[in-house]
Amino acid sequence: MNPVIGLDIAKGESQVQAFLDKKKPYKSSFKVSHTLEGLDILHQFLREIENVTGVKPPIVLEATGHYHTPVVQFFEDRDYLLIIINPLISYRAKSSSLRKVKTDKIDAYHLCELYYKEDLEPYKKRGIHLLNLRNLTRQHENLTEIFVQAKLQFQAVLDQVFPEYKGVFGDLYSVVSLLTLLEYPTSNDVLEAGEETIATRIKENCNSRSRKWASTKAKELISAAAQNPFQKTLYQSHILTLKMYINMLLEYQKHLSTFQTEIDALAKEL
Repeated sequence: MNPVIGLDIAKGESQVQAFLDKKKPYKSSFKVSHTLEGLDILHQFLREIENVTGVKPPIVLEATGHYHTPVVQFFEDRDYLLIIINPLISYRAKSSSLRKVKTDKIDAYHLCELYYKEDLEPYKKRGIHLLNLRNLTRQHENLTEIFVQAKLQFQAVLDQVFPEYKGVFGDLYSVVSLLTLLEYPTSNDVLEAGEETIATRIKENCNSRSRKWASTKAKELISAAAQNPFQKTLYQSHILTLKMYINMLLEYQKHLSTFQTEIDALAKEL
C-alpha cells in the first residue's frame, strides 16, 4: 500500500485527510490545532495509518509562510517524510479539476490526490545554522531600517537645538560623538563646562584616541557652540527628545553589532 496524509494548513490549525492508496481515502477529514495536544492527536492518527498499511505515511502540505512551521518541526523530529509543495503547483492542478469550490476538506483531499498524480520531491531540510543565519539577517535588515528612520528623526531635532554640532566629529553617529552630545546637548552646556572638562570627558569616552585629539575636539565643540544660532533652547521638549533619540541610536548600534557578530560566526560555520 502507498498511504499519504494531506494537510491543508491554516493559522493555528490544519485540516487532515488520509489516503491508504490511490483513490482510497481513509475515514473522514478532521481538524487539529497546532498545539502540542493537537499535534499529538495527529501523530496518533499517523501511527494508526502505519498500523493499517505497514508503511509510515508521508505528509503533503502547501508552503504557507510560517504557519506550517510547528507542524514541520514536530514531524521532522519524529522522522516523517514531509513534502512541502509550491502553492502554484496545487493551484494549477485544482484549476484543471472539475471541483472549483474551495473548502479546507476539499483542499486536504486534493493534496492527497496530487501526491499520486505528480512527481513531488521531498522537503529538503535546511540546516539549523542556515535557518538561524536567514532569521538573523532578516532581523538585521529590519533593525537597520528602524535605525535609519531614527537617524532622520534625530537630525530633525538636532537642527532645532544644536545644528553646528554636526561638524565637530567626523562621524556624527560614532559612540564618542553621541555620548558627548548626550552630556552637552546645548551651546550653554558646552560653554559652561569649558575646554578642559570637555576634553577629559571626550578622552574617557574614546580611550583609543590621544589626549591631544580630545583637546582638539573640545576646542572645535566650543567654537561650534559659540557659532550656534540657538544660544538658548526655548523648548525643553527638544532637549528631552534629542536625548531620547541619542539613547535609541546607541542601543540600535549595540544590537546591530551583536547581530553582525552572530551572522559572521554562523556564516563561517556553513
